[in-house]
Amino acid sequence: MREYLFMALISAAVTYLLVPLVRRFAIRIGAMPEVRARDVHTTPTPRLGGLAMYGGLVVGLLVASQLTHTGKALMETDADAVTALIVAGGLITITGFLDDWWGMDAFIKLAGQIAAAGVLVFFDLRLLYIPLPQDWGGSTSLDETLSTVITIMVVVVTINAVNFVDGLDGLAAGIVCIAGMATWAYSIFLAENISGGRITTTAAIAAILIGTCLGFLPHNFHPAKIFMGDTGAMLIGLVLASSIVTVTPVDPGIIEGMNKVPVLLPLLLPAAVLVLPLVDLITAVVRRTSRGLSPFAPDRGHLHHRLMDIGHSHRRSVLIMYAWAFLFAFGIVGMSTIGVPVLLFPVVIVLALAVLVLMALPRWRGRGGAHSASRGKQPDDDGPPTGPMPPIPPEPEVRRRMPPADGPSHERATAEGNPVIPAFPSHS
Repeated sequence: MREYLFMALISAAVTYLLVPLVRRFAIRIGAMPEVRARDVHTTPTPRLGGLAMYGGLVVGLLVASQLTHTGKALMETDADAVTALIVAGGLITITGFLDDWWGMDAFIKLAGQIAAAGVLVFFDLRLLYIPLPQDWGGSTSLDETLSTVITIMVVVVTINAVNFVDGLDGLAAGIVCIAGMATWAYSIFLAENISGGRITTTAAIAAILIGTCLGFLPHNFHPAKIFMGDTGAMLIGLVLASSIVTVTPVDPGIIEGMNKVPVLLPLLLPAAVLVLPLVDLITAVVRRTSRGLSPFAPDRGHLHHRLMDIGHSHRRSVLIMYAWAFLFAFGIVGMSTIGVPVLLFPVVIVLALAVLVLMALPRWRGRGGAHSASRGKQPDDDGPPTGPMPPIPPEPEVRRRMPPADGPSHERATAEGNPVIPAFPSHS
């Protein structure tokens, strides 16, 4: 436990300290584009925060490989997780860096994501089987080809889901941090019943991911000083996907005697953690393709845009989406630890949706919502936005303030050429 905490602290500290240096570098090379129509921020903000996150990831992985318990467990696994994540993370970071700086075609970026996922597979960081309860036919092993294809699909979908949800200050980093915490908690729960380097690898990757996100959040929470950009969003999506891939034990038979929820958790946990990014991803693809656009064409129809459009503030929108991720992820992990039946999962979904619908509609929240503030009274049209109109003096007083007809004119011209009469003219 102390080793995981140490890894997280090291990753957080390195990331936090690197962000100011990366910010200066981004400003120097001009990686702070102008505000676009779909953006919610109002001033140009430097990107490339993912470079600092990659630094925290690399240092955290190298430290983990030298620790007594974790280092030994990493050496015992068939997959070289440290090398795989450093190389694949470096490839995806370079791809994101070029996209944030110069811009990149969506399909070229997709090719970079597939290549990074291929690096994970090359180092045997792959999905070995699909875990299912014995009543459902048992867990299904995957041959090398099918394992490669499914692993690449999981990695690419996770990367794009995180990238799509990265639209508000601190949103992607916070959601991925919550996902990492849930994955780490689940791996620790499994480690109490199962011994093996694969579970320790999952816990180590999740701990480093948590530290990296926590180190970046102080600089990225609203109002953000720097954005992670595609550089960071794709990187943490890759790391999250690798923890999802390694979370399943090597031998399915050793967990068949456990509660069905832990057996299904390798499938349920990613879906629960990524339900919000995945819903955003799917709706965005459907929305864009139905309009004849590319699935990667940017727009302003994401879930976070809709939350702000119905009246939520920037921070409240982020916190609502944090609540969604936390509720689903830790609800599933909690069910696994207390041994409740799988049938309770739909009930949790219904309750979660009910709570989040109430949170997402300000008009249902009474005071504090944007609509409730104006309900029951007419709009204030008594004056301009800058304040109430000044009182109009009586007509005799106006005439008394007018300059004499034969006196010198004290008029001054405005930019439009119209004379302006001073309110208190001087008398010669």
